Amino acid sequence: MSDAVHEVPAPRRPGLMSLEQALEQLLGAARPLAGQQSVATLEADGRVLAQDIRSALDVPGFDNSSMDGYAVNSAEVAAAIAAGRSLPVSQRIPAGHFGPALQPGSVARIFTGAPVPAGADAVQMQEEAEVLADGSVRLLQAPVAGQFIRRRGEDIRQGEVVLAAGTRLGPAELGLAASLGLAELPLRPRPRVALFSTGDELVMPGEVAPEAMAPGAIYNSNRYFLAVLLKRLGCEVSDLGIVPDRREATLDALRAAAESHDLIVTSGGVSVGEEDHVKPAVQQLGGLDLWQIAIKPGKPFAHGWIARSGKVTQAGQLDGSGQAGQTGESADRCHFVGLPGNPVSSFVTFLLLVRPFLLRLQGISAGQGVTPGGADGLPPALALPAHFDWPRADRRREFLRVRRNAAGGLDLFPNQSSGVLTSVAWCDGLVDLPAGRTIARGETVNFIPLAALLG
Repeated sequence: MSDAVHEVPAPRRPGLMSLEQALEQLLGAARPLAGQQSVATLEADGRVLAQDIRSALDVPGFDNSSMDGYAVNSAEVAAAIAAGRSLPVSQRIPAGHFGPALQPGSVARIFTGAPVPAGADAVQMQEEAEVLADGSVRLLQAPVAGQFIRRRGEDIRQGEVVLAAGTRLGPAELGLAASLGLAELPLRPRPRVALFSTGDELVMPGEVAPEAMAPGAIYNSNRYFLAVLLKRLGCEVSDLGIVPDRREATLDALRAAAESHDLIVTSGGVSVGEEDHVKPAVQQLGGLDLWQIAIKPGKPFAHGWIARSGKVTQAGQLDGSGQAGQTGESADRCHFVGLPGNPVSSFVTFLLLVRPFLLRLQGISAGQGVTPGGADGLPPALALPAHFDWPRADRRREFLRVRRNAAGGLDLFPNQSSGVLTSVAWCDGLVDLPAGRTIARGETVNFIPLAALLG
């Protein structure tokens, strides 16, 4: 930050955990999902490799021309140019066809990708050649040996690891796999995620017209952006809709979802209110950590687990049959994440915490653009000037919704409330503002592009 930054004391608040601490605990509980499956290369976009991919061949598999032109012997061409002679065209070699060895004192018409014939050591582009009336060719300058020839294996050598396990596949990686002749790839399983919301005030879009909404009712927007975010991160999503604010309904939903999913994500219902049943339900079925994280928006966050099929997971807890459990942990469990109910808080905490958690479940290797960057899991920030003032320092680390402008700086959305979802739809990134700091117009701030956080 520049000298224009104004700092105020950041008092310690008991019970607040830093983003780094929360992420460390969260990732410490995540293990890459076991197993693998063979998937058609054309269907593997966004998936993660389970094994190293080694090439079974050299790429390219033969010396070939990178230009349309003439395959030549450079020494013979130099002599012909010095003597003022043209050279006859002895053969024509299109891509996909091997020609015989180059006849001494001649050139071969060759096209991009075609094999270079034995005896030729260079390719002269057609723009540097003049075709005469008798069909011979006068080369206008002497080529350098090796020019415009792509050598065998210069891209990939046989036996070389081309794609490492843990690579998240995109268009370039899939094209590379296809260039090795791979019609199928060994992939890690997709995380199976169950998504539901809680709250009797929630209404699904399309079920009730705006003019017919009951007092206090709101549309369930969180369900839509969370489902899309999960799918962008390669998850198989089961949308379980809205669970009523009743203890037994919440228990039934969690218990059923845990049987066939790797992660359950809920929005709202993890506070200590009398109508918030998710917290006691998760505690009854497994275990739960509730964190107050020193970020704004998005302070409340919950992570835990739910035992499957009545498996015992901790001493003193009951299994599905009502019998006391045994000491120790079972691997037969489903992860649980509880996000805040406010839409902006839910959106931001998903990006900051759930995203790196899901990347870890998929076994994505470090160093890719979709992986956590530093200790706080964020990708590298850009240093850009703030074209706004932010005079109110907060005790928590803030993530301000901003957008780049035509002048190369950042504009601030005027309402930074955690309930204003328009700020997320408007912005193209977040300013990462440390606790206890303000911003003066013109100073340099840390900008995290939203695209880098969206998978």
